[in-house]
Order: sequence, then structure tokens, then C-alpha cells
Amino acid sequence: MQMAGIPFDTTDWSQIEPTEHTGERGTAHWRTRQFGSIRVRLVEYTPGYVADHWCSKGHILFCLEGELHTELRDGRQFVLQPGMSYQVGDGAEPHRSSTAVGARLFVVD
Repeated sequence: MQMAGIPFDTTDWSQIEPTEHTGERGTAHWRTRQFGSIRVRLVEYTPGYVADHWCSKGHILFCLEGELHTELRDGRQFVLQPGMSYQVGDGAEPHRSSTAVGARLFVVD
């Protein structure tokens, strides 16, 4: 990831208007900033959220609140709790997320 041409700035995430993304069940609310090719998001999943797709995009994801379940297409499963993160490259293992209790995440991709 190349982070050139981004001047110093701060973000008040409460001032970023959320967009709604419906899953197979539940909803994701994204607050998004774009810095060149780098997307930075504060994501909130409602309790019971299940993604409606397998994702092949690379991410660095940090769990702030709640609990996130991530399933890889090969069957492996991982659980993130607050203070935990995962990273996956573009085109690496397809993955999808779900949460029974809801989750708040910080994502860079």
C-alpha cells in the first residue's frame, strides 16, 4: 500500500454520513473516507448481520466493539473480539462476515 499525496488531516467520524448496506440478514452502516486508492471505513453491523457475498478484496480490519465471525471459503472460521484484527490481501482467501451480537469495526482497504 502506497500512502503518498495524503496531507495530514483529522476525521470526526460522527460527522461522516453513514451509508446503508443490506446483508443476507441485517444491515451494515459504513462511514467512509477515500484517500486516493485507499478506502478507510468505520463499519457497524447490526445484531444478526450475515454478509450476502464472498469478498475477495484485501482488508486490514480492527474490531472496536462486539464480536465478528469471519468464515473463509475453505471452511476455516475466526472470531474477532475488541482489540483483535485480521489482514488479508487482494485476491487471497475469499471471506464473509457475520455477527450475532453486532460489531463496530475500523477497516482499511
